Parts: sequence; structure tokens; C-alpha cells
Amino acid sequence: MMKSRWVPVLLILAVLSFMIHFNFLTCSNAPMEEKPSPVHILILSSWRSGSSFTGQIFSQHPSVFYLMEPAWHVWVAMYQNSAKVLQMAVRDLVRSVFLCDMSVFDAYMSNQKKKSDLFQWETSRALCSPPACDSFSRNDIITARNCRTVCGKYPFSKVEEACKTYSHVAIKEVRFFDLKVLYSLFTDPSLNLKVIHLVRDPRAVFRSRENTAVDLKRDSDIVLGSQKMKGEMGPYNAMQEICKSHVEIYKAGRQAIPSFLKDRYLLVRYEDIVRDPLAKAAQMYRFAELHFTPELQKWVHNITHGKGQGGQAFEIESRDALSVSEAWRKTLPFQKIEKVQNVCKDAMDLLGYRIVHSEEEQKNLLLDLLFGQNSS
Repeated sequence: MMKSRWVPVLLILAVLSFMIHFNFLTCSNAPMEEKPSPVHILILSSWRSGSSFTGQIFSQHPSVFYLMEPAWHVWVAMYQNSAKVLQMAVRDLVRSVFLCDMSVFDAYMSNQKKKSDLFQWETSRALCSPPACDSFSRNDIITARNCRTVCGKYPFSKVEEACKTYSHVAIKEVRFFDLKVLYSLFTDPSLNLKVIHLVRDPRAVFRSRENTAVDLKRDSDIVLGSQKMKGEMGPYNAMQEICKSHVEIYKAGRQAIPSFLKDRYLLVRYEDIVRDPLAKAAQMYRFAELHFTPELQKWVHNITHGKGQGGQAFEIESRDALSVSEAWRKTLPFQKIEKVQNVCKDAMDLLGYRIVHSEEEQKNLLLDLLFGQNSS
């Protein structure tokens, strides 16, 4: 009698055991839903080329973790070396940041570092919103001024914590002079690297560098060596090196293209951005696999159609971006224009910038600009 009572119970247990085993096998054999690999975006440019503004186009996107010139720390700590020697250290730091490994900064910052010790940290919306700062929302457009006021007290560990929560990691960097240095990053299986190569008319760059010469002194000395920066030709020597680097980067990215660079290099001229900000921002977002939201479209329009004429270095504020970008035509003497053109002729020819041959032609170009004609 007792045996007959246990039979149904044993049958039920056997069925349950089979079902549990079957479900386990099914689950273990089914492909797990993988988290999409992050996209890594390097905005590659030179000083005073509109790169801070272009960086903000990415920084303000709610899917992007952005850092502005993290390699500044390398150059400050190792300023006795040349730019060429420092490129490998810069590359290694950039790779670590792309992978959200912020321990790389231990070599360049004190043990007691805070988030606010990171160069230009307040230009990163990601470091001004959760989890890096609780005062704003991820979807807010956040100015550096507002972020600096309320978000500086958070620990450095929040930088890495925040980075790991984003689908895109973007870095703006001006301390690479050769795309070939980055080839190992393009072939690194842990990275999905895309490069936006931002260039600007060398005459406009020269004028802007003149206005910020004190801010750029250390960087210029590293690029050329302090001796070559001395005297009247120092600024032109710096421009020659900058223009040469753009030529080399362009040739590596657009002409002799390795297979691993296919669809991963985009050349953008700053003048084209300020002439049609929405179209160029949309192009860069498509390249980076990002959605151009209505909120961002409105911000891009407003930030480029203000009345301001540009303030201090690195400050991004509403301005008449087209007028500011072409100011060199009105303010730079022809003698200086001629010298810049001489040292940057190859870059200007390659990147589509028109050579000016006389003061009269310079005035005509300005008239073309005033009447809305494309004179680059």
C-alpha cells in the first residue's frame, strides 16, 4: 500500500528533474544576448583648429563619454622630450582611456587626485552628469562654467565608473603627428576605432595661434624645440610642422589606405562645419553611429549662430561661427599671409584652400565672403 502511494510522487519528481535538466541545456546552448561593443572616436586635429567646438558636438551627446586632450598630462609630465618621442606614451594613454582604464593617469597625476585634476574635465558632459555628478541629467546640455561650479568635488574613481556606462567613448587630441602611430589601435580587437581628422585653413590657425601664443608656448617648444621657436620665424616654423603633419595624416588616411582603415577615417574641414553646421554634424554623427536628436540639432544651430566673436582659448559659447572662422581675412597682414602660405603650400593644395597672391586678391576674397560666396 505504501509503495503504491509513492509511485505518483516519484513520477512527478522524475518529470521535474527532466524539465530542469532540459531547460538548463537549452539555456546554456542558446546564444547569450551580448552587449554591443563600444565605438571609439578619436577627433584628430591641431591647436586652434576648431577642435574644442567639434569635441563639444560629441561631448553633448547623451550616449558619449568624452575627454578633451587627456595627453596634456603626458606632455606636462615629460616636457623635456620631443613630440615624436612622446607619441607612443600618448598612444598608450589614449588606448587605456578608450577601454575606460583610468589607472593610466597614475603615472602622471598625484595619488590624491580628484576628478577636477583632469585637464579640462568640465568640458565633458559625461563628467557633469550621473554617475560622475548628480546635479544634472544625462540629457541636459551642460556648459563648462555650470559644471565647474557644482561638479568638482567628486572622486577621480567616478571618471572610470562613468566611462563604463556609455556606448561611445570620444577623445579630442592634438598631440599626434602621424596616423601610422595609431595603426596598432585600428588592428586592436578590443577597440572599434574611428578617426575624424579635423583641419582648418592654416592662415586662420596662424592668426588664432598669435592671439594665444602664451597658452601654447610649452606645446610649441615640445613640437619644435625651444630654439626653433625663438625669433621672427618661430611661429612660421611651428605652422610648417603642423601643416606637414596634416599632409602625412591625410595621405595615410585617404590615399595609401590599409584595409583596416576602410570606412574608419573621415576628413572634415572646420570651414565646412561653420558654413553648414547641421549638415556636417549629421555627417559626423552618421560616421560615429550616433543619432542626431532634435535637442542636439537645436543646440548646434544656436551655438554657431550667436553674436559673440570668440573669447578665451577652449571656451565654447554662442558665436557667429562663420564670421569668427574667416576673421583672418580682415585682420592678418598680407606679409604674414604670404609667409604662412609658403610654409603650408602643400597642405593648402591638398586640403583645398585657395592661395592668395596679393593684397588686392585678399580684399576681393573678403568681398566674396561678405556677399556669401564660397572663397576657400
